[in-house]
Amino acid sequence: QVQLVESGGGLVQAGGSLRLSCAASGRTASFYARAWFRQPPGKEREFVAGITWSKGTTSYSDSVKGRFTISRDNDKNTLDLQMINLKSEDTAVYYCAASSMPPTYIGPTPSNYGPWGQGTQVTVSS
Repeated sequence: QVQLVESGGGLVQAGGSLRLSCAASGRTASFYARAWFRQPPGKEREFVAGITWSKGTTSYSDSVKGRFTISRDNDKNTLDLQMINLKSEDTAVYYCAASSMPPTYIGPTPSNYGPWGQGTQVTVSS
């Protein structure tokens, strides 16, 4: 059974930075990609960024492109999200997720991902 545990959330002022991390345990070999999603208050969960585990190919939503960087450490089996120039609209619960879809898939559809972490709150004050 695979477990994903996020860390690194918190309260930050607009323009500030945060780094999220997601540690994986269990049998993760069949999960070819991982991603970060977020769920703002009162809204649906949305794709933030994804990365293929083997080649490191990345994909970003337009709203975070140029501000967020997704990365992975294969040896430590961790997924990170470096966030800079944070805006109030980045306030959300951030989730990491793994996908067993074909190795090239890093798409934005939440139903193509699982398991999920429990989430970590990011609050950006303006």
